[in-house]
Amino acid sequence: MPDKNNQDSAVSFGPFRLFPKSRLLERDGVPLHIGGRALDILIVLAERPGEVIDKRELVKRIWADVHVDEGSLRFHIAALRKALGDTGKSTRYVVNVAGRGYCFAAPLAQPAPPLAIETASPRSLLPPPIAKMIGRDDVIEKISSGLSLYRFVTVVGPGGIGKTAVAITVAHRRSADFRGQVFYVDFGPVRDPNLAATTIASALGLTTNADDPIPALLTHLQARSTLLIFDSCEHVLETLASLAERLVRDVPQLHVLATSRESFRSEGERIFRLYPLDCPPQRDDLSVAEVLAFPAAQLFVERIAQGSGSFELSAEEAPFVADICRRLDGIALAIELAAGRVNAYGIAGTASLLDSRFSLQWRGRRTAIPRHQTLSAALDWSYDLLPESESAILRRLSVFVGPFTAEAAVAIASGDGLNPAETSEAIDNLVTKSLISTSSGRTLRYRLLDTTRTYAFGKLAASGDARRVAQLHAEHFRDLLHRAETETSTPLHAWLNLYGGELDNLRAAMDWAFSPEGDAPLGIALTAATVTLWVRLSLFAECRERTRAALAALEDKASGTDRLRMQLLAALGWSLMYGEGRAREARPILEATLELAERLDDKDFRLRALWGLCIDQFNNGEFGRARALAERFTTTATSSSDKTDLMLADRLMAVALHYLGDQTEARVRIDRVNVALHMLAEKPKIFPLDLRVSTQYFRARILWLQGLADQALELAADNIEEGRANGHALTFCSVLGQSACLLAFFAGDYDAAQRYGTELLVHAERHSIRLWALWARAFNAMIIVKRGDVETGMPLLRDELNRAGDARFLPRFLPLLGELSARFGEAGQADRGLAGIEDILKRCNDRQERWYLPELIRIKGELLLKDAQNPSTVEACFREAMEIASQQGARFWELRCAISIARFGMAQGRNAEAAEVLEDVCRPLTEGAGIADIRVARGLIEQLRH
Repeated sequence: MPDKNNQDSAVSFGPFRLFPKSRLLERDGVPLHIGGRALDILIVLAERPGEVIDKRELVKRIWADVHVDEGSLRFHIAALRKALGDTGKSTRYVVNVAGRGYCFAAPLAQPAPPLAIETASPRSLLPPPIAKMIGRDDVIEKISSGLSLYRFVTVVGPGGIGKTAVAITVAHRRSADFRGQVFYVDFGPVRDPNLAATTIASALGLTTNADDPIPALLTHLQARSTLLIFDSCEHVLETLASLAERLVRDVPQLHVLATSRESFRSEGERIFRLYPLDCPPQRDDLSVAEVLAFPAAQLFVERIAQGSGSFELSAEEAPFVADICRRLDGIALAIELAAGRVNAYGIAGTASLLDSRFSLQWRGRRTAIPRHQTLSAALDWSYDLLPESESAILRRLSVFVGPFTAEAAVAIASGDGLNPAETSEAIDNLVTKSLISTSSGRTLRYRLLDTTRTYAFGKLAASGDARRVAQLHAEHFRDLLHRAETETSTPLHAWLNLYGGELDNLRAAMDWAFSPEGDAPLGIALTAATVTLWVRLSLFAECRERTRAALAALEDKASGTDRLRMQLLAALGWSLMYGEGRAREARPILEATLELAERLDDKDFRLRALWGLCIDQFNNGEFGRARALAERFTTTATSSSDKTDLMLADRLMAVALHYLGDQTEARVRIDRVNVALHMLAEKPKIFPLDLRVSTQYFRARILWLQGLADQALELAADNIEEGRANGHALTFCSVLGQSACLLAFFAGDYDAAQRYGTELLVHAERHSIRLWALWARAFNAMIIVKRGDVETGMPLLRDELNRAGDARFLPRFLPLLGELSARFGEAGQADRGLAGIEDILKRCNDRQERWYLPELIRIKGELLLKDAQNPSTVEACFREAMEIASQQGARFWELRCAISIARFGMAQGRNAEAAEVLEDVCRPLTEGAGIADIRVARGLIEQLRH
C-alpha cells in the first residue's frame, strides 16, 4: 500500500479518516470497506463541509453522463450512513436538507488543505465582535482565564460601563474552546422574571409550550460543553439566580458568563467587578500624550473619529477631553454619547453643555447614588441635545421590546408632521449617535439598549403620548400577523424567520391592551391574529392562556363579536386538544365554534371545527363518531372551491378508517392524498402539523399492516429525515411516535426502536410536549422488557402507564397496553394478563377501535394457552383473530396469527395443517424478508416440512 501521508492528506471526523486521493476510509485506523459510489459521495460532500449540495449536482459528479434517478442516490446515501453508523441522533455526518440536497455536517479535525475545508459557523448568533476594545485587555484576559477555573462568572458594574462589550469579546475569544457552542441570551426585552427559563430556551433554539421548561433545558445542555452569556440580568434576578445556580450545579459541562448591575448571590458564583475606565487627572498642564495615555480619553477620541472620519486631538482641546471624561466618571456609554455630539458642537461646546447636566456634587456623591443614575444623567443630557424630531422618535421607539424592523419603526414613529422618509432619516441619525443599535442578519433590525429604552419610555409617559404610541404598536402587530396568515405558501422555516422574532413585541402589545390603560377590543383582535404564530411554534400552552384571557374580556352580548369569538374558541379548542390530548373541555368549545361557523356560514372555520372535533374523538377512542365527523368534513369540503379541502377530507377519513380497521380503504384515501401533495399550500389554521410529513407516517403504518414491510420501512426512514429537517417540534414527535418507533418494534428491530424512543423522549422534553414524553417513557420501558430485562422493565412499564393517566386512552397507547398484558403471561401471571386484555377488548369493542384488535385477540389466545385453558377455546381465539385480520386487509396481523396457530398445531401433532396455514399466509408476502416475524414463519415452515 502506498504511504498515505506522502500521497494524501486525511480528513478526520469522529473515529474516521478519509484519504480522498487514495480512495481510502479508515475507522480507528482500520480500513473500512464501503461501496465505490458511497465513497465517491463522501469525498464530494467532504470537499464542501457545512454546505448543502444539490441532489442533481451530486448525481452529475458521481455518475457523470450516465442517467440515474434520485432513488439511486438515496440508496447509496443510505449505504454510506449505515457504514458510518450515522444514527441521526448524537451522530450526524450526512444530513438531508429537504427539497435541496445533502450536507456533510460532521465536525472536522485536521482538515486537508486540498479540500479547502472551512469550519461550519456555530449555531449561536453572537452579536458581532467589538471592532476595537479600549482599556479592557487585562480585564478580558482575566475573565477569559477565570472561565477555565470557575464555571459561573458574573461581571458586575453600573449601567453603561461596558459589561456587555466585555462579555461579547470574551465569548468570541472562547468560542473555539467550546467548539462554537456559545449562546447569547439577552434578558433586556424580558419584562416578566418568570420568562427567564423560556428566554434561555429560545436562545438555544428550543420551542417550549409548557409552564416549566427547565427539564427541557437540562436535557439539552447535557449533550456538550457549552458557554451561556447571560446579559442584562439585574431585573430578572428574582428567578434567574436560582435557575442559574441549578443549571451550573446539574450540568457539569456548562459555563455561564453573566452581566448584571448586582451579583446573583448564588452558590458557585465568582464575581468580577468592572470598574470605570481610567480618566486623566485634574491638572492644568496635561499634554495631548498624557491625556491619551488614559483609556477613557482614548475611547472618546476613537468614537469621534468613527463619527466624523480622521481626527487628531490638539493641545488646546486636550484639557477639555480630560474634563469630559472625568465628569462622565469613565462610563463607556456616557463617553460615547458625548463623543457623538462633537461633530455638531465641537469639543469645547460639548464640555460646556456638561455643566448644565453634570455637577461636581454628583461626582462627589457617587457612592450614595444608585449606579444607574449616573447613566440616566448621561442619557438625560444626550436626550436634551437631540432635535425635537429625533427626541420624539426616540420616545416612540421605546415602546418596542427587543429588536424591531425598519418597517415597524416607521409605522410607529411617523406622524405629527414627520413623514416616513424623514422618520427613516432621523432613525439613521439616532443610530449614528449610538442611541439605537443595529443587528446584522437576513433582515436589518434595530434595538434600543435596555437602559436607553427605559429612559426614553419614561419620557414617553411624561409626554402624555404613551397610550397613543402603544395603540399604534399593537395595531401594527395586529396587521402584521393578519398579513402573515395569508402567506400560506411560504415554507415554515422562512415564515418563522420573518415572524418568529416578533413574539416579545406581541406579548408586550397584548399586556398593554389588556391593562387598565389599554384597549381590550384591540387586544382581543391581536390575540386572534397571533394564533397562527403560536401554532407554528407549538406554543399551545401560551395560546391556551392568551385565548382564555381574550374570551374573558369579550363581552357576551357585544354586537359584532361572533366572528372574533369563533376564532378564539377555535384556537382554545385546538390548543387544548393538541396540548393536553384528552382535554374534557375541548369538545364543548369546538362544538361552540362549529355552531358559530354555521351561523356565520364560514366554510374555513366549519372545517376547522369539524377537524378538531374529529381529532378529539380520536383522542377519546370514539372512532365511530370520528368517522361520522370525517364524513361531515368531506361533505363540507365537496362544496368548497378550494380543492385542497378535499385532500384534507381524504387525510382525515384515511386516519379514521385506519383506526376502524379498514386498511384497504384507508390505503386508497391516503394514496390519493399522497399523489396530490405537491399541489398543497399549507393551511396552518386548518392543520397544525406539516401535512406533507404527517401524511407519510400514516401511509407507513397502513403499508406495514398490509404486509408491505419494505415499502413501509423505507418510507419511515425518509419520513424521519423530512421531519427532522422540517423543524416543527410537534410534527417530528409524531413522526417518531406514530411510525418510526412502532414499525421498528413490530419489525423486531429493538436497537432501532430504542434509538427512536430515546430520541423522541429527548425531543419531547426539550420542547415540553407532554403527551409524547409520557408515551416515549412507556415505550422505552416496553423495549427494556422485550430485550429480556423483565425485572426492570415490567414495574417501569406499569408505572409509566399509570403516570400517563387518562392519556392511556389515546390510540397510541394501545400497543403498549397489549404488550403489558402479553408480558404478564410470560412472567407466569396469565390471569393478570387476561384481566388486562378483557378490559382492553371491551374498550375496543365499545368504541370501535379495531386497528389493533386482531393482535389483542391473538394475545388473549396465547394467555389462555399459558393458563392451560381448553385447547379448542385457544384455537378458536387464534382463528377469530386471523379472520378479523383478513377482513381488515391487515396481512401483518394475519402473519402473527398464523405463527400462533402453527405453533399450537405443532403442539397438537398437526404439522401438515400448521405448515399449510403458514404457507397460505406467507405466499402473498413478497416483502419484509428481514423482519423478525417473516424469519420466524420461514423457519417454522422449514421445520414443519422436514
